[in-house]
Parts: sequence; structure tokens; C-alpha cells
Amino acid sequence: MKLVTRLLGVWTGFVMLFFYLPIAVLVLFSFNQSKLNIVWTGFTLDWYSSLWRDTALIRALQNSLIVAVFTTLISLVLGTAGAWLLYRYRYRAASVLETLAFLPMIVPEVILGVSLLILFVTIGLRLGYTTIVISHVTFCFPFVMASVQARLAGLDPALEEAALDLGATPLQAFTKVLVPYLMPAIVSGGLMSFTLSLDELIVTYFTASAGTRTLPLEIFGRVKKGLDPSLNAISTVFIVFTVIALLITEVVRRRNP
Repeated sequence: MKLVTRLLGVWTGFVMLFFYLPIAVLVLFSFNQSKLNIVWTGFTLDWYSSLWRDTALIRALQNSLIVAVFTTLISLVLGTAGAWLLYRYRYRAASVLETLAFLPMIVPEVILGVSLLILFVTIGLRLGYTTIVISHVTFCFPFVMASVQARLAGLDPALEEAALDLGATPLQAFTKVLVPYLMPAIVSGGLMSFTLSLDELIVTYFTASAGTRTLPLEIFGRVKKGLDPSLNAISTVFIVFTVIALLITEVVRRRNP
């Protein structure tokens, strides 16, 4: 038994090394002085300071933040409302609707991007912020919906009934009792939507215009030209932000068990 446990531990270590070693190398070389970015020549913070002087990169970051914020807000409304309606009311086609809502989570991104592009061209909607936000909401709001549904599964129906018995209206019971209970799931789903939207590449590639080039598209275009240490720096910033988002989610979850 001890041998099996050790073998599993070694295997887990190799898996973790396989996943995180490339990320560690990327972060390390974001502090490398060499422009070739393949040989360590010394420590520097120049690549981070140069990010703020890169107007194209800053503009792309602004575009990504605009899209991510609107995507998150819309996804929170749609995901929370969808989860609540499926929980509160019983439909004959509820399972079908739920399957259709979660379908964008498993459809290959290339297919999703092409299908959305065809839709936008067919209805005459010009590519830009609107098309990017619509396409991002398509695959982001199911994550909010799944998170809220998982929280609703443990909801005590007596909470809402008690609020109504004490004189609260259905709207007050929802906003003052149920929403605080669902807040950990809402925050978790919102952070997931924000990070997914912020680093989405494939779907955005098909639905963005030249004037709404997001940060992943900018990075992808520069990578094709060759190695650039500034890309390591901006990628490290992304990693730090993702870790912070995960920590916030965990703190909220522990404060609201």
C-alpha cells in the first residue's frame, strides 16, 4: 500500500511539473535582459516598464477590459436568472433548455466562432464590440448558471418561506435573502466569466474588427513574428491576475459556506 501511495505521489509530481514548468519558465524569462529571450543574461524589470509605453498593447488591453466587463455583467444577469427560473419553476422542456444553455461550453471554439460570424454577417451586424460581447456571453453565462445551480441545490426552501411569512414581498425575499445566499456562486461565476472573456482568442478572432483588437489577438499576432520578451511580461501579469481572482473566489466561498 505504501508503494502504491508513493507511486501515485511521484506521478502527481510529474503531472504538476508538466503543467507548471512552462509557466514557471515564462515568468522567469519575463525578467531576462536578453532580447533573444532564450538565454538568461541577467535580471531586469525593463520589459514590465516598457509595457506602459506600448500604445498598441495598452489599446488592446483596454479593448479586452471593456469586453470582459460587459460580458461579465450580462452573463451574471442571464446566468443567475436562468438558474433561478429552472429551479423555481418546472417546465416540460426544462431539461432540453438546460442542455441547450450548456451546449456552448462543449462545442469546439472554432465551430462556435465560425457559426457566430455567419450569423452576424447574415443579419448585417457589423463586427465590433457588440459582436465580441455577444459571442463571449454565449459561452460565459453557462458557467455562471452552473455555479448558481450548484448553490441552489443546497438551498433550504424554508428561507424564502420565512421571509414571505414575515411580510417581505417576493422581490424583497429574493434580493435580501436569496441573493446574499447565492453571492459566493455569483462572485465565482462572475470571476470565471471575466477571466474567460479576457483571454479568449479563437472566438474573438472570428468576431472582432480591426478597431476592436483585443489583447489575446495582439499577443497572437506578435508571437507569429518571433519571440518578444514583452509578451512574457504581459503573460505574467495575466497569470498574477488569475491567481488573485482565484484567491478572491476562495475567500468569498469560505466566508459564505
